[in-house]
Amino acid sequence: MRRQFASGTNIGGQQRYSNQEMNRRQFLTAATSLIAAQPLFSRQFHAADARIEILLDEPGATIAPEIYGHFVEHIGGNVYDGIWVGDQQSAVPHINGVRKELVEALRKVKPGMIRWPGGCFADQYDWRDGIGPRNKRPRRTNFWVDAHEWSANADRRGPQVYEPNTFGTVEFARFCEQVGAQPYFAANVRSLPAEQLFQWIEYCNSPAGSTTLADQRAADGHPEPLNVKLWGIGNESWGCGGNFDPEDYAVEFRRYTAWTPSYGLKLAAVGSGPPDDNFAWTRRVFAKLGGEGINSMFGWAMHHYSWNASGHPHAEWYKAKSDALKFDSSQYYSLLRDADDMDRLIRTHWDVMAESDPAHKVKLVVDEWGAWHSPGTEPFPEALLGQQNTMRDAVVAGMTLDTFNRHADKVAMASVAQLVNNLQSLFFAHENRFCLTPTYHVFDMYSAHQTGRSIRSVISAADIHYTWDDKPAAMPGLSSSSSLKGNTLTVTVTNPSIDTAKSSEIVVRGGRIQSVSATVLAAKDVHAHNSFDNPHSVEPSTITLTAEGPVIAHTFPPASVTKLEVTIG
Repeated sequence: MRRQFASGTNIGGQQRYSNQEMNRRQFLTAATSLIAAQPLFSRQFHAADARIEILLDEPGATIAPEIYGHFVEHIGGNVYDGIWVGDQQSAVPHINGVRKELVEALRKVKPGMIRWPGGCFADQYDWRDGIGPRNKRPRRTNFWVDAHEWSANADRRGPQVYEPNTFGTVEFARFCEQVGAQPYFAANVRSLPAEQLFQWIEYCNSPAGSTTLADQRAADGHPEPLNVKLWGIGNESWGCGGNFDPEDYAVEFRRYTAWTPSYGLKLAAVGSGPPDDNFAWTRRVFAKLGGEGINSMFGWAMHHYSWNASGHPHAEWYKAKSDALKFDSSQYYSLLRDADDMDRLIRTHWDVMAESDPAHKVKLVVDEWGAWHSPGTEPFPEALLGQQNTMRDAVVAGMTLDTFNRHADKVAMASVAQLVNNLQSLFFAHENRFCLTPTYHVFDMYSAHQTGRSIRSVISAADIHYTWDDKPAAMPGLSSSSSLKGNTLTVTVTNPSIDTAKSSEIVVRGGRIQSVSATVLAAKDVHAHNSFDNPHSVEPSTITLTAEGPVIAHTFPPASVTKLEVTIG
């Protein structure tokens, strides 16, 4: 077993013990104590490959719905064709111009928030382009016009390249209303002055009839305030968002958030944080912000994408990815290990933030995460950065959401990148065709965690060993998180092994099990995926389990994601 959390502590609501931290004698002593306390499962315990112990008497923080957030950027087929099909005699069924099938499916997974309009697109976006009569809005060259990932067959004349701005502020806010999500706006710090953030907030939130911009909002079809509370101050300000130094960005953050009108709302400003493990960026921004700047910040954004060679310098990121469909076991495990690194990033940034913010007023916001593969599997040529979505991606989603649940005290919001036809999307949509991906099914299963209390759990499972770059490597053998809502205990478990089922015992301490059901997402081949032609290849199934006293015995299939719903007496 490989150490992920420190022995004897409750970090993120889950413990995993390593050979170095718990030798065989200690392990057997602990097991004997448990068997003495719970004799009903002693016979099964010795036959199991793994054990998950859930401690109901040790609840943690509430899991915020905003952790189950999403990301919409004006890139490729995400907005146009994916979400927005137009409201003038569109042949695609829609609700006020938004694809109807998308609204219905997204509403089902209870999205806590949706981030918009980028991403790097936000760093060039002028919100004023997206208001007023749609047929008179300016057309602009999209930020992504020169991306080298474009398919050679893409129509480079359409809205994916030349932004028509028909999907603007009111259209996006209405979309959020339709699916029950909070809007989270990314403000342009690179190329717009602070005055424009003030005025965008005024357009969104000033009372009906109170200002000229409120009148403009009414003319755009929404007389009442949009009540947008979540505002990101820039995006990737270390890169496409302005190439700022940390201290320079801290000055900009303080300037953009100074004396911002609230209109009776508690506005939440999110700072533009670091890429991956650039802990120095976090340290230097917080040190420069000082107490006053920190007090005006709700969250600190962190981005982490998973690919096969996380050690490559950022300048070579595009060379470090494998194909979304054609991957071997070494590439499979390397990408999962990169996804599992999310835990270390959260814990370390949290500790660095504490140097300037010991009370932890500021929470973490992981507003871009997911798997990123090489181009070539996009569902249609205009879907820039579109990629197929296999059971490997489902496992990435399960592991990552488990990490967020365990760190519910630290992570206030997160958004998978991105919603439709882009990166680790939940949906493929093109013209009149529509498809759910395996990642969608993971979000559907895990939505039961929202607003539940994170429950501490302890995993004992052997590590998975593999080879990467001709060197031995290892990763944890199981991922899990638990939450309690009323008398319903939700336990999610991801088995990352590509070829080995894990016979496991789930031991519930502190309550009596009345009933158990399991929803399992798995496939015979880890490369399995859904497509427009075969949209139901990967779907979950539900079975009823039985418990023997406090113990649930279950075998987790290879490369699977499972949700256990346990009714507690």
